[in-house]
Amino acid sequence: MKRVVVTGLGAITPLGKDVESFFEALVAGRSGVREIEASWGSYLAASVIDDLDAYFPKLRRVTLDRVSQLSLVAARQAIAQAGIDFSAEKNLHTGIYWGTGMGGIATLETAYNDLLVERAQRLRPATIVMAMNNAATGQIGIEFGICGPSFTYSSACSSSAVAIGEAFHAIRFGLVKVAVAGGGEAPLTQGVVKAWESLQTLARKDMERPETSCRPFSADRSGFVLGEGAAALVLEEEESARARGALILAEIVGYGNTTDATHITQPDASGQARAMVQALVEAGLTPQQVDHINAHGTGTKVGDLKETEGIKQVFGEYARRIPISATKALHGHLMGATGAVEMLAALETLRTSIVPSTAHLFHPDLECDLDYVSTGARKLDEVDVVMSNSFGFGGNNAVIVARRYQADA
Repeated sequence: MKRVVVTGLGAITPLGKDVESFFEALVAGRSGVREIEASWGSYLAASVIDDLDAYFPKLRRVTLDRVSQLSLVAARQAIAQAGIDFSAEKNLHTGIYWGTGMGGIATLETAYNDLLVERAQRLRPATIVMAMNNAATGQIGIEFGICGPSFTYSSACSSSAVAIGEAFHAIRFGLVKVAVAGGGEAPLTQGVVKAWESLQTLARKDMERPETSCRPFSADRSGFVLGEGAAALVLEEEESARARGALILAEIVGYGNTTDATHITQPDASGQARAMVQALVEAGLTPQQVDHINAHGTGTKVGDLKETEGIKQVFGEYARRIPISATKALHGHLMGATGAVEMLAALETLRTSIVPSTAHLFHPDLECDLDYVSTGARKLDEVDVVMSNSFGFGGNNAVIVARRYQADA
């Protein structure tokens, strides 16, 4: 089996337009949550404030849903850092593995509004190709001339974590040599916001400090804040990366994927624990070798409790000694993109040995009693192994383990 390394990272999030600014904001505890005024009302969200118009010529921009624009920006950054020129050949050995929960939902919602409210007789010709879930995947292939396999994963909040995990397996088992993996989401539309409101999973607004409304693992938590963005990784065979002199950022060593098979929305601690165990077994690591966990940590009453229970099932007494971060408190819940964004946060912790805090944990929950790094970012002596948890509606659990790269490991 092949060793799989990371040679490129890219991100555009509510906390910044690249990986550096994203992680800097996490460490500083700056929140991307704010109140947004729309024609149909105001709502809390974590939106990307960077002007996407600057990234695309107008004729191309009007054929791309926002999710594809975000995805392309993140992919460009990761590929640029990796230093791979895909234009030289057909790249049949390179694959695209991309995740999204809802695809081009803004385009779809606009089409329904035009048809049913405005009574339009004709929709935009590009509606289908902008709205389809694999639009971003296809656009990445077109822009970079990647002609190998491409897959679009849609498993709600675990979508991009699944994409990264499946890309890791594809390289590990020799199906491809290089993979562009990650995900994007742009769900800040009236229909999506109202649908989540009706499910009663969105955080109640803190009237004095709206930016602190999402409070994972805190006793006064009330839900998550919707966000948008994208993140991308370039994964490679170790020998290929070394042969071309690439800077190796980290090594992916384990991936676990399980299904709760219990409830469509209510998480199951045992299902989550099975995914964590799978990832550790594949990595050949013991629970005691994990130095940091980026938790799924949505800020819902049930979700945070079940994740705490799942971590305890896997790590036992050692669970209380692992620094855990729930970064959605700052960047919001990016749905299908959140797994990739949080994997980037975990990889940056691996690089810097700085663990971001779980922000806004003002009132500890006695049942969520692990080390959630609640008093600001923490500098550790060294971080060698990190785990990133992503759990989605439908009961899909995706866990990825990475370690500091060592050439002779």
